[in-house]
Amino acid sequence: MKPIIGIIMRPSKSASDLDIKYLYDDINYAIKNSGGIPIGVDSNYIDDYLNICNGFIMPGGDDITKSDLLAIKTIINKDTPLLGICLGMQEIAFLNNGSINDISNHKIAGLHEIIIKKDSLLYKILNCEKTLVNSRHSSAVISTNLIVSAISSDNIIEAIEDNNKKFLLGVEWHPENMYDTDLNARKIFDYFIKICNDSND
Repeated sequence: MKPIIGIIMRPSKSASDLDIKYLYDDINYAIKNSGGIPIGVDSNYIDDYLNICNGFIMPGGDDITKSDLLAIKTIINKDTPLLGICLGMQEIAFLNNGSINDISNHKIAGLHEIIIKKDSLLYKILNCEKTLVNSRHSSAVISTNLIVSAISSDNIIEAIEDNNKKFLLGVEWHPENMYDTDLNARKIFDYFIKICNDSND
C-alpha cells in the first residue's frame, strides 16, 4: 500500500464567514505524484492520525499556533517522518529553541540561490551545494538548536534538520510550487515519500 501522508490543514474563513480549514493543491499534487496518498489532518486531533499516517507535512501559512506546535511535538516524539515548509519550518525551529524575526527582503517574486552544507540530509537528497529556490516569506528563523543545512546568499536560514530522526527536515521555500519545473523540488518529495514508505513496511 502507498504511504499515507497527513497534511496539516490551515485555518481560514469561507465566503460566508464560516470557519474552515484548507489544503494546498500543489502539496496534494506533489505527494500523489511522488507515490503517496495525501489526506487532510486537523492539528487539534493529531493523536487520531498517528496510527494512520506514515508521515506528515506541516505546510506554509500565516501564524504559529499552539495546536500546530503540539502536533509537531507529538509527531517528532513518535519519530514519524515530518517535512516542514515555510511556516512549517519556522514552527519546527520554534519548538527547538528557535527564534523568529520579521524580514522584508524575501517576500519577492522569482528565484534566489541557496548554499547547502555538504554533510547534511538536504545535500544527500539533492546532491548539490547550490540550487535556486522560490521565496515569499515575511518571517525567518534566526536561530535554532537544529542543524542549519542551507542558507541564502544574504545569510537567511533556508533549511533545518535533525539527523537523529527518521526524517525531520524544514525548508523555507515552497518546493511544491516548483514540482513540475525543478528536479530538486521533486527530489525532496520523492525522498520524503520513500522514507515514509520504508516506515510503512
